[in-house]
Amino acid sequence: MAFLQFNGVGITAMSAAVPHRIIKNYEYTQYFPADQVKEVVDKIGIYERRFADESTCSSDLCYAAAEKLLADNQIDRSEIDLLVFISQTPDYRMPATSIILQDRLGLPHSTIAFDINLGCSAFMYGMSVVYSMMQQSGLRKALILDGETRSKVYSPKDRRTAFLFGDGGVAALVERDERFGTSYFSLNSDGSREGLIKIDAGGYRKMSSAETVKERVVDEYGNIRSDEQGYMHGADVFNFVIREIPKDIKALFKYAGLDNESCDYIIFHQANNFINSYLAKKLKFDTSKIPSTIDKFGNTSSVSVPLTIVSELQGRLDGDKKLLLSAFGVGMTWATAIVGFHDCKISNIVEV
Repeated sequence: MAFLQFNGVGITAMSAAVPHRIIKNYEYTQYFPADQVKEVVDKIGIYERRFADESTCSSDLCYAAAEKLLADNQIDRSEIDLLVFISQTPDYRMPATSIILQDRLGLPHSTIAFDINLGCSAFMYGMSVVYSMMQQSGLRKALILDGETRSKVYSPKDRRTAFLFGDGGVAALVERDERFGTSYFSLNSDGSREGLIKIDAGGYRKMSSAETVKERVVDEYGNIRSDEQGYMHGADVFNFVIREIPKDIKALFKYAGLDNESCDYIIFHQANNFINSYLAKKLKFDTSKIPSTIDKFGNTSSVSVPLTIVSELQGRLDGDKKLLLSAFGVGMTWATAIVGFHDCKISNIVEV
């Protein structure tokens, strides 16, 4: 386990944007009978999701969130010295989407900007990178922008993934202040399990072709997708989670000299209700401290942890608060963080 700690750096403001289009899962019956849809939806606990339209990218959601954050907090754009964009659904193969956002947001040419391509744990990975750069340098303010349009990469004809994923974007402002205290991170990876959640084609290992975009039946249950659409082995992912996540959280508590009672809120990656309920029970967490957005936004990949904070903790992060963040997914990668918040200002969610 790779443990990191940072002092006097934290998130001072957050915002989020979601598409205006609401998908009601019980009514998502174009390819499956209503009784089968109801069975799946009741099991996963996802009743609504947000889908971006064809012309809306992750960067558009992040741009809207960032503009809301900058306006609500009257931030001088010339003081943004660092911009990190997190996504696995970027605008282009190149250039990096962060560079495009630097220009759209009117940030100075002196702004450091780069992308992080990682899955569901990426927000915490991004936090650790930004916290490190802020602590070790003279940077004034940093923006973490995290956006995903996962609805565009999964087949609506594959019941294993058709009802899970949604779209969203978030912005977080990071600054230095001794009142944040010490933050702790545990970051982990296991590439031997890269096939648990994957898109086989469309990259440079297996480039796009007429064959890779053809839909085909992929299993005995009649699920249909192309090689350029994502798939997931749900049972194997669940077994991975129950084996790795509880011990990672316990290890970070031990490293930080803290325990369950030390944290005001616990934010899990919004994978599905079953997994998060299991983790809460296994770790003996107080469920009143665990906000959830899985029912109304679905699984938004790396966006899910910060989106849950924006959606559910607005007005609840005044004063000093300590949050446990936990996420896991594509890679496989997983991350746990214990981070301090001080008077964090959370904006209303924007619809795009």
